[in-house]
Amino acid sequence: MPILENLNKRVQHLKSETFALYLAARHPETPCYAKLFVAGVVAYALSPIDLIPDFVPILGYVDDLVLIPLGIAVAVKMIPPHVLVECRATAHESMVRGKTGSRIAAAVVVGIWLVLTAAFSIWAYEAFATSSVTTKRG
Repeated sequence: MPILENLNKRVQHLKSETFALYLAARHPETPCYAKLFVAGVVAYALSPIDLIPDFVPILGYVDDLVLIPLGIAVAVKMIPPHVLVECRATAHESMVRGKTGSRIAAAVVVGIWLVLTAAFSIWAYEAFATSSVTTKRG
């Protein structure tokens, strides 16, 4: 069981670090480029949609096991150290109390995917409408 306990600790650390990054992205002293990168990492970490679907054997979990920790590591380097210390303390305190704001984060992720889906749908409709008009005239 030590392997399972170790894995559980790592998962809890990853959750805490993701929430700390979420808080850091909202901090006024975090640079804009870091806020954008952190927002992307946190949205991807919380998103139910993966780059490689989980049902693909072995490769399906590579993005969860490699890309998210790598993104977190890069994001941590972008944030000023004092901001990160403050946000980690707040995240740890919130997780101990059980208030991580996961509903808000889920709503943000769903909202982002809806906007992206709508934008893609509009683009696809316009591309299809334009191509069908050109072929009818030609």
